[in-house]
Amino acid sequence: MLAAALVLAAVAAVLHVVIFVLEAVLFTRPDVHARFRTRPQDVAAVRPWALNQGFYNLFLAVGAVVGVVLAATGDESVGLALVLLACGSMLAAALVLVATDRRMARAALTQGLVPLLAVAFSVAALAG
Repeated sequence: MLAAALVLAAVAAVLHVVIFVLEAVLFTRPDVHARFRTRPQDVAAVRPWALNQGFYNLFLAVGAVVGVVLAATGDESVGLALVLLACGSMLAAALVLVATDRRMARAALTQGLVPLLAVAFSVAALAG
């Protein structure tokens, strides 16, 4: 269970780094801001929010990676606690996304499924 939890948390971290790049680096590209349902005339106003959200996702990814490294190198409880915090936050954000805009269900599933699995396997690893 531990190995599966750590692999899933690492995958969730990589996904959230990709989201960081989309939100914080490439957001002004029409094909990118369209993914976030942002109209071209609104990009300038939304850009600071997207930048902030991108860094939020990056920091969650860093937390998940630190948790993976700690758990893999012997500090299993602390590492899994960080994985649970980071991946649980990713999952919660995905739930908020779909709860506030059902049109974002696909994005929420993409953002939240792997963290959900990481959380489930982390809880199982701690329980076992």
